[in-house]
Amino acid sequence: MLLHLSRKGVECERLQDMKGLNRRDPWAAFLMMVVMFSLAGVPPTAGFYAKLSVLSAAVQAGQIWLAVTAVLFSLIGAFYYLRIVKLMYFDEPVAAALEGPGTARVLLSVNALALLAIGIMPQPLMQWCFIAIKSL
Repeated sequence: MLLHLSRKGVECERLQDMKGLNRRDPWAAFLMMVVMFSLAGVPPTAGFYAKLSVLSAAVQAGQIWLAVTAVLFSLIGAFYYLRIVKLMYFDEPVAAALEGPGTARVLLSVNALALLAIGIMPQPLMQWCFIAIKSL
């Protein structure tokens, strides 16, 4: 996303460059929000299901201390991920509108929408994972 938002003469590499992205490019802000929510483990994204699966496996293995530690570190990480969403949606923009190449926009859209689709319907992916594990 950062490469997509960069253009000749202007690099998007600091948090301040993300300020007001929703006003400059609403679709890019939405895609970035989906990715940040997935990293933070917010439902209905694939990141939520992944964290839920790992934490439930830790609890089932009797490693409660590990699950609690993972939840605490996830909360710390969520603070940083959601801070970027706050900058994109609630802060005033500091730069003009950005426009990256169309092919990158399509690939970023497919990626973010796949995170949502896998989060909503995780079973097909989990079945592929079980098949791959059984073949080992």
